[in-house]
Amino acid sequence: MAIREIITVPDPRLKLKSQPVEAVDDELRALMDDMLETMYAAPGIGLAAIQVGVPKRVIVMDLAREGEEAQPRYFVNPEIVWASEETQPYEEGCLSIPEYYDEVERPARVKLRYLNYQGEQVEEDAEGLYAVCVQHEMDHLEGVLFIDHLSRLKREQAIKKVKKQKAA
Repeated sequence: MAIREIITVPDPRLKLKSQPVEAVDDELRALMDDMLETMYAAPGIGLAAIQVGVPKRVIVMDLAREGEEAQPRYFVNPEIVWASEETQPYEEGCLSIPEYYDEVERPARVKLRYLNYQGEQVEEDAEGLYAVCVQHEMDHLEGVLFIDHLSRLKREQAIKKVKKQKAA
């Protein structure tokens, strides 16, 4: 396992649409293991493959709180097959936009379909932080960042802040 570099705005790769995965094999599992290690080191609760420069439809996530046992989750070719009309605001942050947080409104509940670490198809419901996080990470697969849900002014402020941090 290896910690990979997390790319940050305004890197144009973050705007790429990720490609579907053909098969869950050892090479893909190695990528997911690296992604998980990278996410823990950052630290974060979710990471899409494109954030480490790999344009594949792969996400890793762990919503365990500090002090709880790790609960790693793997999503290959995830799809939202249903979303509630009811929405909820949630303050989001992103490892590709360090130190910037803002509120985003998303569906409160979703039904997901994806392949797991073993390549088995899973269908399940998500709500609360799980629903927010999976929607945030799935946006990455479409080349969408959480700041794209904000006003142009807020988006520009976020990018300017990250550029300033990099220059320091």
